[in-house]
This record gives sequence, structure tokens and C-alpha cells, in this order.
Amino acid sequence: MLTEIRIDNRINGFLGRPGGTDTRPAVIHLHERYGIVQHTTDLAQKLVDAGYVTVVPDLFSRFTGDRQALARGDSRVELRDAEVLQDVDAIVAYLRTLPEVDGSRIAMIGVCQTGRQPILLSASRDYLAGLVIMYGAIYNADWESHPPRPEPIDKLLEKISCPVQGIFGELDNLIPLDNVVRMGNLLATARKSFDIRVYAEAPHGFLNDTMPGRYRAAQTQAAWGQILSFLDAVLNKGWNKDRVIWRLESDTSIHYDFSKNRRWE
Repeated sequence: MLTEIRIDNRINGFLGRPGGTDTRPAVIHLHERYGIVQHTTDLAQKLVDAGYVTVVPDLFSRFTGDRQALARGDSRVELRDAEVLQDVDAIVAYLRTLPEVDGSRIAMIGVCQTGRQPILLSASRDYLAGLVIMYGAIYNADWESHPPRPEPIDKLLEKISCPVQGIFGELDNLIPLDNVVRMGNLLATARKSFDIRVYAEAPHGFLNDTMPGRYRAAQTQAAWGQILSFLDAVLNKGWNKDRVIWRLESDTSIHYDFSKNRRWE
């Protein structure tokens, strides 16, 4: 059960507690470009059911426009790196006030537009034990510098301080496979641990069962199993920081052509 919260008297969100008396790891689960919608809270509840204290913060807390248009995808909010760092610092400080949270075991999941944010935090702070990117962070524009986001994604990836998991789809119309390979090569060169998966016949946003055109049940089940396995490894089993583990698994057509991928609703 998720409950509404307000962090630092300015960031709205939701909190899920698994129950019990033991201290537990925490997961910061971020929303897509639509803000916090049903799919966001559905995934957060799955994390709670898996035993993680889960916080879902609204990174669009400064947005004063039409929230319904945002949820429909008819509006967009640009996130500024400096503001995200400020907000997540406050979110982590909040989590560490909760008696059931082990503040040394925190992971972050970024989805679609917010895929960049866990990488930014891991490159700039040392409080993440692991991060998950769901079809985000490595769009073509992310490899360039922009005023709200001055460091390109390759420079951030070189500086991350925790293992990375990447979940991508073969039919993604926004992220070419070349970018996924580039990400893996860059992380390997920087001696960073990663687990990157490309799922066959899966479009962008394929875990979103509120959008029937893009949802892929079998791929979602497999991907969610991989996500939980990764979180268990980095949050519960203790990651050996003296070892570097590389995993890149892909199932794609030999006739793959990014230009033929399309948006699915």
C-alpha cells in the first residue's frame, strides 16, 4: 500500500513500506515523462511486495502547468541536473530518517525520460548501491551537452560509483542498438560493472501495461525478474567492489533496422 508523502515541504510523492520490524534496503523509483501515473505506482508496489521500502518522488515538483496534459504526453518538463541533485539529496535525507531503512543500501530506478537521473546521481554522489535504467539515458541527444544538462551521458557513465543495469527493447524507436553497444563499451573501458539486456520484439516502454500497444507480457516478466535479481545482488547479497562484472545480453534480428522502428501506444 502506497501512501502520499511530502518531502522537504516541496516534493510530493508516494511511500511504500513492506512491513515488519527489520531494517530494509530502499529503492527510489522515478516516473516517466508523464509524471507519476498508474504505471509508476504499479511498479512501485511490485518493489514493495519484493521487500523494499520504496519512494516515488515527483521530480516535476516545480512544474506549474497542466498536469492532465502532461499525463497524456501533450506537455513536457525539462529536468535540470542541478535541481535534480538538490531534490534527490533531500529524498535520500528523508529516507534516512525512516527507522526501517538501511541508509547504506539505496538503489534508484529511472524510466524513460528519468533514465539519466540515476546515472547523474551515481556520478555525483556516493550513496547509491545500484541503479537501473529502463529504456532511457542514452537517446541520441544524451551524448551531447545541453544547458540544463551540461555533462553528456558518456562523461557521467565514466564516473558512476555503483553497478548499472540497463533494460532496452529491440524495437525501441528512440534508442538505437548502436547506443546500447556504445554504452556497454564505455562502461567496460571505464572498468564499471554492468548488466545490460536487450529484449526481442520489445518496443520503447514495453513494461507499461496501461498502454496496450507497447506492452509485451513475456518480455516484461523476464525483464522484471532480471531487475529483481539485480536489486537483490546489489542491495542484499553485498556487491564485491573489488570485482568488475560485465553482462551484455541481446536477442535481435540480423535484419535490424532502427529506421523502421515506430512509436507504439
